[in-house]
Parts: sequence; structure tokens; C-alpha cells
Amino acid sequence: MTASDTAFDPPGTRAEVEEGTGFTPRFDRDGLVACIAVDAQDGRVLMLAHMNAESLARTIATGEAWYWSRSRQELWHKGATSGQIQRVVEMRVDCDQDAVLIRVAVGGDGGCCHTGRRDCFYRGVELGASAGTVRLHPAASPTPASG
Repeated sequence: MTASDTAFDPPGTRAEVEEGTGFTPRFDRDGLVACIAVDAQDGRVLMLAHMNAESLARTIATGEAWYWSRSRQELWHKGATSGQIQRVVEMRVDCDQDAVLIRVAVGGDGGCCHTGRRDCFYRGVELGASAGTVRLHPAASPTPASG
């Protein structure tokens, strides 16, 4: 892919961004948008990652999730080594086009987290505690969302 293949039109007016039909992602100062991956079958939130223009364009072109690894500073084809390829069933963009949500069918063993878990959100945060003493606990198993 070349730079011209990954170019998206710049965002227009507020009305165009919020109500128009043009996909004009608003990348942050690091050139990224947040991407939430959700299991297409049961709606479970699997992971939060980031996409730059090239990974977003590759995701749209291939129908498989590509991300930008902030720690490795490189493109990351999710599942290329683990077999946990994320086939994109649907992509949505939020109201101001600075975040995307993808509904995915996960290949391999169905996992998404590098720790070996199905999702990356396996710990809950204690609420109501003082900022310095907040603790984590195992998250309850999510139940499918109802209608």
C-alpha cells in the first residue's frame, strides 16, 4: 500500500462529520484513531486498539483487522502469528469520527488477548475507593446484552 492508497478525505464541517455520508476519520496528533473490537456473535467487547490511516485502509480493503502497535511502532495484522484472525463483519464510526467499532468473527481458538484470554477486559476496578488504594478484581463473566 502506498501513501495515496491510505489517504482519507479531511473532515469537513461539523454537520458533514456528524450527519454526512463521507467517511473522514479524525486522527489524533499521533495519527491514530481508537478501535473497539466486539465479538459479532455475542456482542462481547474483546479489545481496544489503535489504527493509523494505513491499518484502517487495510482493514477496509481486506476485511480483516489491522492495527497500529504503539509499543512496537509497526503495523499489526491481528492473528497473523496466533491464528486469531479477526474477520470484520461490520465497521461503524462514532459521531465525530475519531473512533471506530468493528464487529468481528475471531479465528483460531477465539482468543484476542496476548495473555491467552478471550478478551482484554478480564479485571474489574474497585469503585468508591480512594485514588491511591484502588484495587483490581477478576471481572464477572459478561452476559449477552438483551434487546
